[in-house]
Amino acid sequence: MKLHVDLKENGYDILVEHGILAHIQEVVDLKRKVMIITDENVPKAYTDTIAKQCKEAYIEVLPAGEASKQLSTFQALCEKLLNNHFSRKDCVLALGGGVIGDVSGFVASAYMRGIDFIQVPTTTLSQIDSSIGGKVAVNLNEVKNIIGAFYQPCKVIIDPDTLQSLPKRHYINGLIEALKAGLIYDASLFELFESEDIQAVYDTILYKALCVKKAVVEKDEKEQNLRKILNFGHTIGHAIESYYHLEEYLHGECVAMGMLYFIDDPSLKQRVLRVYERLGIQKETSFDPTSIYHLLCNDKKASGNSVTCVHVKELGKAELIETPLELLKTKLGG
Repeated sequence: MKLHVDLKENGYDILVEHGILAHIQEVVDLKRKVMIITDENVPKAYTDTIAKQCKEAYIEVLPAGEASKQLSTFQALCEKLLNNHFSRKDCVLALGGGVIGDVSGFVASAYMRGIDFIQVPTTTLSQIDSSIGGKVAVNLNEVKNIIGAFYQPCKVIIDPDTLQSLPKRHYINGLIEALKAGLIYDASLFELFESEDIQAVYDTILYKALCVKKAVVEKDEKEQNLRKILNFGHTIGHAIESYYHLEEYLHGECVAMGMLYFIDDPSLKQRVLRVYERLGIQKETSFDPTSIYHLLCNDKKASGNSVTCVHVKELGKAELIETPLELLKTKLGG
């Protein structure tokens, strides 16, 4: 399957194929220096499969998790590129989940003011959502993605077979972003979660979720308006992540909790809760509302005393509403 993200000179292809890692050299240029950035949870076999197809591979294995998404990691990777004499003709290849894609993309965006960046996502979260769209970033003082850029990959290579090594919790974590895409844009995608064997129809879920993000990003690459709907659930979700020091809960789990605050139709909320039960997703957690409020004040979407929140009033349709921060504090129970 091939999709093209049409962003004029920043456009790129998304290739989805079972087993494509084994012949990735046929679809991307690896006849140059390639820094493969991955983490310790990604099977070494995936890294070796790609590395042996490269003319000159440099492998960097980071600790797994959000702790790697920091400025010190960014600096260390840039130094490795410099010390190994990478030029503008060379590239960075991200092999892993969302954290690896974010930090690798930020490195590629900054080194020599930009070198080629290839995304090879190996988790449901990164395949369904974070590997496309060009948002790259690191965290600062436990505030998510506050230092970053818009920098599109030159190609995205998705091999669904890599999910076979993924723990069940992480597999489900990524599905939340597809559920989100259905809620805000494609009712038929959401309905798959209600009626189908989710694992059996993963390829269909992946395709539909990619189509949603592709359509939105093509209309609003730099998040000036429409693309903000992709933040559904993220405003409070990111604050919950930060509150728990980016450790207790996974990203998708926090987004799932965050979405419930902004589903305005009670009957739709009940449908969502039934899907959560089906997937085994936690619907709420305990936190100090005042602490969450202070974290919301640091959100990138906050401006002055308000923040843009994404509401879903009916299935498949999202609405952007500028919301006073004090009102959110009340909604949180503070």
